[in-house]
Amino acid sequence: MTVISAPYEINVDDVFVDLLPVFDVPLFLKCEGINLAGSVKLKAALEMVLAAERDGTLTPGDVLVESSSGNLGVALSMIAAHRGYGFVCVTDSRCNPASRRLMESFGARVLVISRPDKHRGLLGARIDYVQRLVDYDPNYVWLNQYVNPHNWLAHYRSTGPAVAAQFPEVDVLFVGAGTTGTLMGCARYFRETRPQTRIVAVDSVGSVTFGGPALTRHIPGLGAGVRPQLLDDGLVDDVVMVPERDTLESCQTLAQRGFLFGGSTGTVVSGALRWLAGRPEGERLTAVALSPDQGDRYLDSVYDPAWVEERFGAPHTWDAVPAAPADDLPPLVTSAG
Repeated sequence: MTVISAPYEINVDDVFVDLLPVFDVPLFLKCEGINLAGSVKLKAALEMVLAAERDGTLTPGDVLVESSSGNLGVALSMIAAHRGYGFVCVTDSRCNPASRRLMESFGARVLVISRPDKHRGLLGARIDYVQRLVDYDPNYVWLNQYVNPHNWLAHYRSTGPAVAAQFPEVDVLFVGAGTTGTLMGCARYFRETRPQTRIVAVDSVGSVTFGGPALTRHIPGLGAGVRPQLLDDGLVDDVVMVPERDTLESCQTLAQRGFLFGGSTGTVVSGALRWLAGRPEGERLTAVALSPDQGDRYLDSVYDPAWVEERFGAPHTWDAVPAAPADDLPPLVTSAG
C-alpha cells in the first residue's frame, strides 16, 4: 500500500515501453509522465521550489510566477497549491486549453500572451512580461526555469540514474530539447558515468535552439524562440530536427496501439526513429528515448482532427480504420427504466 501526503510524492521512474512491436525498431521509451502532474516537468518544478525555500528566496506569502508553455505551469500550480503559495503562469496562445484549465483548477492565474516579440517570438514576449511582473511586485518570485541550475540538476540526480539503472549498457539516449534542463542533466550524468553513451538532442523544426531559423510552431513543449541559456552544445553528440507533421504521425501511430502520449513525446520518438534509420544495417544498439508527457492534454490539439487539418492539412493516419456503413450498425437499444 502507498500512502502519500503530498501530490508530488508519486512519480514513477522505472516504466519503459518496448516500441519494437509498434515501429519495428529496437527502441525503449522511458515514461516520464506517470505522476499527478502528468509530465517530466514535475521533477524540475519540485527541485526548483525546494531549493528556493532552502535559500530563503521563497517564503510564506510569496507568489510564484513563471513562463511556461503548459507542463511546467501545471506542475508548479499543483506544488504551489499544496505548499500554500500563489502562482501566476505566463503562457502563450499555443498552450493547450486543457493545461490552462488544470492550472486554474489548482487556483493559479493564467495570463496568455498573443503578440510575439519581433525578434524573440512568443517566448521572448513571455519572459519580458514575467520580468515586468517581478519588477512591479517584490512578492512575486520567479524561479526562471531558463537559467535555474536546479532545472538540470533534477535530471542529473534522478532521470539519468534511472535510465542507467535499467539499461547499464545504453548506447544512445534521445532527449527532447525545450529549456534543455532534461537534456543537460542527463548529458552531464552520462558524461561522468558512461561517456560512451551518445546523447542525441531532438528538437522541432522552427526552433532556434541549435541555430536553425525561427519558424511558426503550433505544438507546445519542445523548441524555443530564444536560445536556452542552460544549453552546452559540447555535451550533445547529435541533433535531430523534427517537422511537426512527423510529430503528429508518431503520436497517432502510438495511439493506435493504445499508447496516448503528448506532442513532445511524439517529437522525441520521431527523432529517434529518424536517427536510428540512418545507422548501418545490422548494427545492434541499446537505444532509449525519454517520453516527457502524457496525451490527455492534447485531445483538443494533436488528437483533434479538425485542429490538425486547420494547421497541417488532412491527417493521414486517421483514415487507417474505415467507418462501418450505417446499414451494418446494430440497432440502438435504450432502457425503459
